[in-house]
Amino acid sequence: MSKSNGKPSLNGKGGLKVCLLSPHPMVLHEFHRLLEDSGFHITSKQLDSMLAPDLRNLDVPKASVYVVDAHAARQATGALLGNVLERYAGARLLVVGDKLKETDSYSLLRQGAKGILSYAEAREQLPLALAQVAAGGIWVPRPVLSRFVDSILGSTQGRRLRVESPNELSRREQEVLSGLLENLANKEVADRLHISERTVKFHVSNLLQKFGVRRRADLILLCYQRRNVAV
Repeated sequence: MSKSNGKPSLNGKGGLKVCLLSPHPMVLHEFHRLLEDSGFHITSKQLDSMLAPDLRNLDVPKASVYVVDAHAARQATGALLGNVLERYAGARLLVVGDKLKETDSYSLLRQGAKGILSYAEAREQLPLALAQVAAGGIWVPRPVLSRFVDSILGSTQGRRLRVESPNELSRREQEVLSGLLENLANKEVADRLHISERTVKFHVSNLLQKFGVRRRADLILLCYQRRNVAV
């Protein structure tokens, strides 16, 4: 798993609100059971319809993090994710589904999901994954994340990818970030900017810290989602 901020603590959440969304009462019950000691304030909404138009217009309770049961067809799940993010742009999304193809995971990441679990994984990992996603990190199988990033970098659009950087980034950090998003090695970035490779490593370390991630792949994914570039 890509766990961007180290091992998260499950305590001291300060009542952060988490909303569970599923059409199945037994799934909601199981999610509640798994999270009963998480320290989050857990609420839930049973979905009466799994049709995309209905989910697109569903009145979704406000929360900081959503755990979405992806039992429905991909189009319907996408409609629900889009609905949540349109209403609450800063929300974090953790999707739980079964037999998700890698292309399905790519689609979920493009739509803004920060975490992806199978039902089997959720039984063991849901509290940790939720804490990680709530803290601003990513919880995605590393092979899936790596291949997804490769697909971005391998596309023409991906090579042109830029990000609206946080205000606290310096001009040099923005230049280094642009190089990372073009999949340049540290030496290549150094040559382009006429600085030492050691200086590039310093800026890369600062970028990872400012974006709250530990790996370049996570950084690229976050930048990709910020711009919502279609691949």
